[in-house]
This record gives sequence, structure tokens and C-alpha cells, in this order.
Amino acid sequence: MAKNILVCDDAAFMRMMIKDILTKNGYNVAGEAENGAKAVEKYKELTPDLVLMDITMPEMDGLQALKEIRKMDANAKIIMCSAMGQQAMVIESIQNGAKDFIVKPFQAERVLEAVKKVVG
Repeated sequence: MAKNILVCDDAAFMRMMIKDILTKNGYNVAGEAENGAKAVEKYKELTPDLVLMDITMPEMDGLQALKEIRKMDANAKIIMCSAMGQQAMVIESIQNGAKDFIVKPFQAERVLEAVKKVVG
């Protein structure tokens, strides 16, 4: 069965890029969110197998959304997406339960490697 993935990024272009990589490789993009608050809502609604979460977003950042989702579901699998130079936030994300992180600009191989590692 295809794994359901929630893609969260404030940039529609980034969401489209990730969606493209995932769907071409047999994953199902169950939903999208453009900020952390929406990501938490969508997680409740969709209970996806995996969340790809941008760190820097309006309303609620990815780190806060990660914490909220992990409060609801301790087994939530979340991979953080960050721009270069966000080391401290990446480390904090991992400490708060993120399973992995990928760096922008995305490389298809790295995205797939992270996804496979986390959900198979």
C-alpha cells in the first residue's frame, strides 16, 4: 500500500516540487499545508504515515507544529525541511522527535532516501 504523506511548506512551488518527487516514486500525497497551524489541522484530519515539514512558515513555524503533532501522536513520523544555515533549529527539531531532515534546494535522491528510511 502506498504511504500517505502530508507536505507542509509556505511556498507552493516547494510543495509542488516535493509532490512531484513523491508521486513519481509511488508515494501518495494525502494533503498539503501552507503553515504550521494548517499542518496540525490536516494531521488530525488525515493521520498520514509521514509529514514533510518546512521549518520556517508563517502563523506557526514547523518546529511548533512538530511539537503540537507529537503531543497528539507520539508516534508521528516527521521529516523537517530546512534552508541552509538553520542548524540550531534542525537540532532542536530532532530533539523534539523529528526523524530526519532534508535541506533545500531539494535533491530527489535525498528526499527519497529520507522518506524510505522513515516509512519504508
